[in-house]
Amino acid sequence: MQLDERTTANLDVVLENACRSLPNGGGDHDSRKFIAKRLLRAAQQGKTTLGALKAVAHQARQKLSRSRPA
Repeated sequence: MQLDERTTANLDVVLENACRSLPNGGGDHDSRKFIAKRLLRAAQQGKTTLGALKAVAHQARQKLSRSRPA
């Protein structure tokens, strides 16, 4: 599925903002990839607004933090 420019821009902004809160100022490659995959899947399902994508990124970050040892 081809995404329009606005959706692609929204994905970029949300991914960067989401990763900024990860350790090391942007997270490791696997963490970024995990969040990016979640965002892309959501966009392909029609969730293309900033608000919807931010919610997806938030859920992905929570899942990452739960899966990491304390």
